[in-house]
Amino acid sequence: MKLQVFDPPMCCPTGVCGPEVDPDLVRFAADLDWVARQGVTVERFNLTQQPAVFVSTQLVKETLQKEGNVCLPLVLADGAVVSKGAYPDRKALADVAGLEAEASIFTGAVAELVAIGAAIGSNCEPCFKHHYDQAHKLGVSKADMRLAVEMARRVKEAPARAILELAGKILADQELSAIKPTSDAAPSGFGVKKSCC
Repeated sequence: MKLQVFDPPMCCPTGVCGPEVDPDLVRFAADLDWVARQGVTVERFNLTQQPAVFVSTQLVKETLQKEGNVCLPLVLADGAVVSKGAYPDRKALADVAGLEAEASIFTGAVAELVAIGAAIGSNCEPCFKHHYDQAHKLGVSKADMRLAVEMARRVKEAPARAILELAGKILADQELSAIKPTSDAAPSGFGVKKSCC
């Protein structure tokens, strides 16, 4: 089976790219990922970035001509319309694909924790303040917010560790002994194989 999602104009489909989290988009992205992991082919198109696909897909073109942008998002399953004007939930997607739906844990609070991590990863101070306030309003504890910040910090530092390791290896290969890393002077993780986080 192939699911095709035709999104309305937007900067990206994640729902966390601006200061306002769109919980529907975040939830739908997680649900689409779940469907794809069950073996369903998933294609997603954004009217802003891929207008040619909207024109070249006859059913989508006709629906847009008749109903305008209010029909977006438009979801097709094997070429037939299964949803118009709203993002279906995981159960609806599972029903269309003939799957048994798992219960989703992606609540508004989880979305705000994800957004806090994204704010740390992107060094966005206004984003962090906004999502802290939103999480606080939803009753998210400071302890959970700290865990999200710590996880984001660890993920963010992983590429820095990797490039330092690479630099150490390359410089050592060139026998530049004056700046060769040593175990005493090396930053944490320098020259040591570690997992992502």
